[in-house]
Amino acid sequence: MRKSALALALTLVCTPALAEKTLIESPDAPKAIGPYSQAIQSGKLVFVSGSLPFDPAGKIDYSTQDVSAQTRRVIDNIALELKAANLTLDDVVSATVYVTDIDDFPAVNKVYASYFHPPYPARAFLQVAKLLRGAKVEISVIAARP
Repeated sequence: MRKSALALALTLVCTPALAEKTLIESPDAPKAIGPYSQAIQSGKLVFVSGSLPFDPAGKIDYSTQDVSAQTRRVIDNIALELKAANLTLDDVVSATVYVTDIDDFPAVNKVYASYFHPPYPARAFLQVAKLLRGAKVEISVIAARP
C-alpha cells in the first residue's frame, strides 16, 4: 500500500500539468499573420500574442506614423482582443514592450501610462533590431481573470 501511494505521489509530482487551451479571437482586431493565435486562455490567464500597429480595417498604414500613434494602435488592438475574452486592460498583470529604438521610451511610456492605471502591470521594456512591417513598437500582455 505504501509503495502504491508513493508511486502515485511521484507520478503526480513528476508529471507536467496538462493545461487546457482555449482560443480567444476578436473579429474586430487585426487577424494573425502567421501560425499563431491572437490570444489563448489557460486557466484564469489569457496570453495575448505580440500586437503590432496594424489597422483592423486595413485603411491606415501605421508604419508611416510616429511611435506614439503606433503605441495607441497597438494598445487599442490589445483591448479588442481582451474584450473578446470579456476582459479589459485593467485585467492585465504583465506586459512586454518591444521597440526598435530605446530612445522612444518616453513617448511609448506616456501613451502606455494613459491606458494603464495603478496598480500597473509588471513590465519589461526592451529594444530589438527590427519588427515586422516597419513597426516601431510591439506589445504582448498576460491578463488574469478575477
